[in-house]
Amino acid sequence: MKNIIIDLGKFDGKDAFYDFVSENLQFPDYFGRNADALHDVLSEKNDLKITVMNASQAGEWAKPIISALSDIEYVKFEKNGAEMKRSDFFYELPEELIAQTPIEPRNHSRLLKVDRITGETEHSHFYDLGKFLKKGDLLVMNDSRVLPARLFGIKEGTGAVVEFLLLEQKGDKLWETLVRPGKRAKPGTKFSFGDGRLTAEVMETVEGGNRIVKFDCEGNFFTALEDVGQMPLPPYITKKLENKERYQTVYSRELGSSAAPTAGLHFTKEMLEELKDMGVNLAYVTLHVGLGTFRPVKEEKVIDHKMHSEHFYMPEETAALIRKTKAEGGRVIAVGTTSCRTLESIAAKFGEIKACEGCTDIFIYPGFEFKVLDGLITNFHLPESTLIMLVSAFLGYENTMNAYRIAVEEKYRFFSFGDSMIIL
Repeated sequence: MKNIIIDLGKFDGKDAFYDFVSENLQFPDYFGRNADALHDVLSEKNDLKITVMNASQAGEWAKPIISALSDIEYVKFEKNGAEMKRSDFFYELPEELIAQTPIEPRNHSRLLKVDRITGETEHSHFYDLGKFLKKGDLLVMNDSRVLPARLFGIKEGTGAVVEFLLLEQKGDKLWETLVRPGKRAKPGTKFSFGDGRLTAEVMETVEGGNRIVKFDCEGNFFTALEDVGQMPLPPYITKKLENKERYQTVYSRELGSSAAPTAGLHFTKEMLEELKDMGVNLAYVTLHVGLGTFRPVKEEKVIDHKMHSEHFYMPEETAALIRKTKAEGGRVIAVGTTSCRTLESIAAKFGEIKACEGCTDIFIYPGFEFKVLDGLITNFHLPESTLIMLVSAFLGYENTMNAYRIAVEEKYRFFSFGDSMIIL
């Protein structure tokens, strides 16, 4: 049984649609390239499963085509994200498949390759990524570096231990923080970290219960933070990380994230050089990942969820490489959902890729029209999360849930330190 995804939102007219189906469904030479002929040919086939995406995005040209497809028993129309519920993105995951430690070496994680059109899967390893790429492809990676943003402070006067999590810098050594337990951190309270290497005073409590905290230290604040801070690992990782650098990509350089862009954790420096040698281009954007990336979707209707905002930067060098790749027919492949959100945010705002800087709260779910991406490298994400919704928007809902089912059956490792998937 051959499964085909037809994304009506990506065709600019009926000619492009008929070119696609003629090639991918192997229609006979005499195919008439009209809705009646489409219905007749599909009615004769019994070895297909067709899933139609984004029918609402297609123009007037698609109405007779949609009518013809609707009359075929094995054709299924995916719901638009606006009609979907959080529970649509739930899947059963055995706890033992949640990776607690990173695999060594980095690129020895498993890799599930998924065909974006057919949904067909292939099992591989990340060190074989190059066999799915070709000369002229462009990998766009997020070079943000994770802050060791978790601190354990001693309360002045009582010696009580309080946990601080840096969320957002508000000024010179001034940070909005999550403090636990909050009742021990009233305005005016002072704390010491790392035997006095770093000190802090709570300045005020803000909406939502977070604290504005003023830090002080000898020398550079970020150097002191590197000395006394711990990596803010996701709550589902319970084992201690022995080497801080394993929660950083090998190309990280712009300090500012509260969580790692984990799709890039699989690359080694040697592997990046090998990809460049085969003609694959590399480019970088910066998006500082906030802890909101772990915030669960609480609303039952997907469209009611409000995304967190994150700061991004697109350099001219990367923007030019993306434009050049597109002009020459190459593929732009985002490494991770953060790179994806950066590219698609800029394209949605400007209608093109250009150098810029700003914040994005873009929410990508099924029905989203991708303007830049041709491929995506990503890890396996939490059930009912905005990240699995993004993957479903790109790969198709049915294909995504099927790929996850296969990954569970084949005992892939899940989440931040888990295995990887490439969608092309």
